[in-house]
Amino acid sequence: MYLPRRLISHLYLQLLKSHHPLSPPVLLLVALDPDALCACRILTALLKRDYIPHKIQPVVGYGDLARAGEELVKPMQTSNGGSGGVVVCLGVGGLVDLSEILCLNAEDDADDMGGVEVWVFDSRRPWNLGNVFGGQPGINQSSEQTDVLARQKGRGVDKGCVSQSYASGSGGIFVYDDGDIEEELIREREAYWALMEMPEVDEDDDDESDGSDCEDGLGHDPGLGSKKRKSWSGHEDGDESDDYDEPPRRRRRSDSGSFIISSPSNQRQILHDSSSSSRSVTPVSDPLSPVAPKQPSARSLRRRLIRLKRKHEAVLQAYYSSGTSYSEPISSLVYSLASELGREDNDLLWLAIVGVSSLELSGRTMSGVGISSASESGGSAGWGGERGERVRQILRDEVHRLNPPDPYERDRDIRGEINGVIPTTARSPTDKSIRLSPEPRFLLVRHWSLYDSMLHSPYLASRLHVWTENGRKRLHKLLAKMGVSLSQCRQSYTHMDMELKRVLRQRLLKYAPMYGLDGLVPPEASGHAASREGWGFVRCWGWKACLSATDVGVIVGAILEVGPEDACSSWDAKHVSGPRNDNSSNDPPGSAWSDMSSLLPRFWTAYDTLSLTSEAPTLLLEALPLAQHLHRAILRTGTSLLSKHQIRHLRAFRIAVVKDGPDVKLFTNPGALTKLALWIGEAISVQEREKGASLKVGRKRAPGTPLVLAGLDEDRDLYVVVGTGGGGGVIDYAAMSKRQDERRKKKEEKEKKRQEREERRAQRAAERAGRGEDEDEEEEADDTEESSSESSESESEGEQTHGNQHLLRNRFGLAFQEVVQETNTRVRIDSFEHCVVEVQREHLGGFLEALSFRSVVG
Repeated sequence: MYLPRRLISHLYLQLLKSHHPLSPPVLLLVALDPDALCACRILTALLKRDYIPHKIQPVVGYGDLARAGEELVKPMQTSNGGSGGVVVCLGVGGLVDLSEILCLNAEDDADDMGGVEVWVFDSRRPWNLGNVFGGQPGINQSSEQTDVLARQKGRGVDKGCVSQSYASGSGGIFVYDDGDIEEELIREREAYWALMEMPEVDEDDDDESDGSDCEDGLGHDPGLGSKKRKSWSGHEDGDESDDYDEPPRRRRRSDSGSFIISSPSNQRQILHDSSSSSRSVTPVSDPLSPVAPKQPSARSLRRRLIRLKRKHEAVLQAYYSSGTSYSEPISSLVYSLASELGREDNDLLWLAIVGVSSLELSGRTMSGVGISSASESGGSAGWGGERGERVRQILRDEVHRLNPPDPYERDRDIRGEINGVIPTTARSPTDKSIRLSPEPRFLLVRHWSLYDSMLHSPYLASRLHVWTENGRKRLHKLLAKMGVSLSQCRQSYTHMDMELKRVLRQRLLKYAPMYGLDGLVPPEASGHAASREGWGFVRCWGWKACLSATDVGVIVGAILEVGPEDACSSWDAKHVSGPRNDNSSNDPPGSAWSDMSSLLPRFWTAYDTLSLTSEAPTLLLEALPLAQHLHRAILRTGTSLLSKHQIRHLRAFRIAVVKDGPDVKLFTNPGALTKLALWIGEAISVQEREKGASLKVGRKRAPGTPLVLAGLDEDRDLYVVVGTGGGGGVIDYAAMSKRQDERRKKKEEKEKKRQEREERRAQRAAERAGRGEDEDEEEEADDTEESSSESSESESEGEQTHGNQHLLRNRFGLAFQEVVQETNTRVRIDSFEHCVVEVQREHLGGFLEALSFRSVVG
């Protein structure tokens, strides 16, 4: 089921009403990324204010999610002696069937979820439609199919949509809609429910039908049902070798009598249920068919039903096979919940801002993990194109509302904003306000020297080619034209000359375009109350610290990807979960529990740095050298790969391997490896653009080539592989709106021409009262003209519709699945990021060779 955004507080208010001292704690399953951590902090703040106990469980991958379902969720069910409860998934579970992986369906009664409610907040797409439109106890049963919708409406649910009359208590899966489900999944919703209401049909009896009926375009493999299903991980059968295999493929029976197989990449295939061959098919009448003198045969009705079924399956398959993408950050969605409850304040607003700002750092765009083309337009242009900018504008409005200017310092603030001075200090010792800042696309500029901040900026490094000697000279020339000496720019930014910091923005606006750096700083603001598109956010904690939202995102990300050096030695053993303590000696090196032992301290350290107490800025500053160390390693490794020409171009993507150097162990973490891939991918994209411009290519620039980056983990004898998109990662909503206006005008012109033709036809009919023999010929000519006009209009609309498909989504997750199924390579797919896999060292060559023949963007 899905909860519309207009009812975002409905379930939380019901939780408040039903909560009592004996209620079980709310279980929070949280992914290890900054956006999920910020959402967790906001939600726990709400629960604390309402005195609702809760428990936080970090979740690394699908194996850990399944273990949490078995050990934590299953005991909560009333059928297992529990008393029900609420499970909140933050950044996890949106792409898989949660009723299976969390063990919500009881073995003896699949109609009961044991009173467990699962709330799902996830920005990854595509959704698992079983969670979105199903997820309610009893709707997956094959009996009483005709009463499914009646039972749902009786419970306050209409085709998966929760209404105001819904009352909690029976359990279920609730997906929090950010607006995409109601606006974009209309066809998928109708197709899903049409399949749910459709009677069982045996397709084997129709094998002798024409070939057009058998080719459904779904990519079904006739032999797939007979293949032996590989196990997901070695924890189920005790064999370490099974850790490198295909991801979980959970089976559940749909109302149409088929088995639906769902995987982490949400690629579904519908397999025939062999037991249905013995069932009889009852002919059903088609109310849309014309009255015929003879009743249609059962075989013709079966064929009609099969065609309809395949049509709906094709809609769902097209949705699942479109590739991965990202929607609104869950931190802003949870902040919307707090705002709806009237609980918003500066602390929660800051957490939402940090979560939104962190998406750009990890390459999460509306086309999946990859570089974003929005970097051309503004200083901090990040996630989501125009939609992302709308979210940031709402956050800017919240900043103005919750942080009104001091009337005594209003003039000074206005002068500072007009001059574009980057704030580096608080206004007073007690100042904890959030301010807007014209942040340049530099990295940790307040905590580094200006030179190092510019040198390690991915945006600036890719456009100046800082990995070459000429690129470093171009950087020095830019600083010289701006009037900044090397001795000045190499000292800490906070200690630079104040006059130089005041004119820095104006000089960047003047000289940056000469070096192709148009988006280095955000555009000028038209006034104090005007929209400051591209401006960033800064918060101060008195004299303790002054940090931007991007700075916090960089630091928290570095803690999760690298980890504090003394975390393992100083961490209390009670934070490590029980199964790890019981079975630590038996865990294989590549197992999920051995990964959790190193990642749990990172999670809790990052969680503490986002604290709402006064200790947060101190912890952030202590972890600052960790972030600087990570980005120095990215610059060193990226420079080495590019300068030594170690990036090869295969059939469908470029490939690079990190297997030596001082920082090779650092990039065994998927997050750090992804940031390195984004740095290299943006550099390659800029090179391709410059090469095309030098050759004076007349056609529109295509997105950059996708990149596959592999990092060697010698301790586990495997490669961590990540696949990133090559650009074009943001929908141009302005261009789309312009095309829609053009189509609307063309339709109006078409309607006007049609009316003119009708008037001319009526006039000719009156004049041809005595010449009926020519009427048919002239009418045929008019029909031919109209048909030609409609055909050309249809072709034009088809071209425009195809032109909207310039958003190439990341399909590496689907391609990895196909390679695993068709080859014998040992691969482990366990990450929530489906473009990340682990491949055995000796199988990397065969894996990449098979991958090169797959479609990795689409």
